Amino acid sequence: MVKSNYDVKTTVLRKSIEQDEAEQIVEDKKTSPFKSLLSRPKKEEVHLHSLKLYYECILLVSGKYIADYFRKAVHTISVPSNVNEVVLGDGVFPIKSKSTLEKAFVGKRGKNKIDIKLEEHVFVEEEDELAFDHHGREINFPFKVNSKSVENYPKRILEQNEPNVKRPELTYDAAIDKLQTMLKKPLETDVRDLSEEFVLREITELYVPIFEARLIGPKKKVGLIRVDAVRKKVL
Repeated sequence: MVKSNYDVKTTVLRKSIEQDEAEQIVEDKKTSPFKSLLSRPKKEEVHLHSLKLYYECILLVSGKYIADYFRKAVHTISVPSNVNEVVLGDGVFPIKSKSTLEKAFVGKRGKNKIDIKLEEHVFVEEEDELAFDHHGREINFPFKVNSKSVENYPKRILEQNEPNVKRPELTYDAAIDKLQTMLKKPLETDVRDLSEEFVLREITELYVPIFEARLIGPKKKVGLIRVDAVRKKVL
């Protein structure tokens, strides 16, 4: 991953289970990777080859998009039936002609409609966050992050487990670009004096402890079970 000059926060989530508990979860589920519609192997036909702890990155980017511009618009107002036109400044706005159906429905005393062409001064402010797994796929962020759920020395833990750290494959610039694209809603075609700004709030590399079990099943087939060590669940 190409590093850009951003101030990036590093966070490591704390494990809720240890190796032996993860191994028990795997033991209970170890036939799952080898099951089919017609059969499932017996537990004694599947054995645990290895169980490793990985730290996988979730890349979080948050920011705000601000836009300020003028756009053309048409506002329709209702006026009494005896009004034929409206004068506004230097503009004269005639009533809209009624269709045969409208005349039959509302009669002669029905209110008249007038379209007034004007400009609106629009201010847009959109703020949000995106999360990506370490492969760069957008995900819904499933964790609660607080002082109790994170490690006190995240960089030290990552250094100690460096061979098993899965860092983000998506660049910061690419993640920020995806966030901007989401926040920046398509503008009307006829605008003027557009002023827009994107403010990056925060980039976080959040590392999740994952136990990954490599299993050998019937006919030496290989299967994997991944256990989220924070939520104690099989992924």
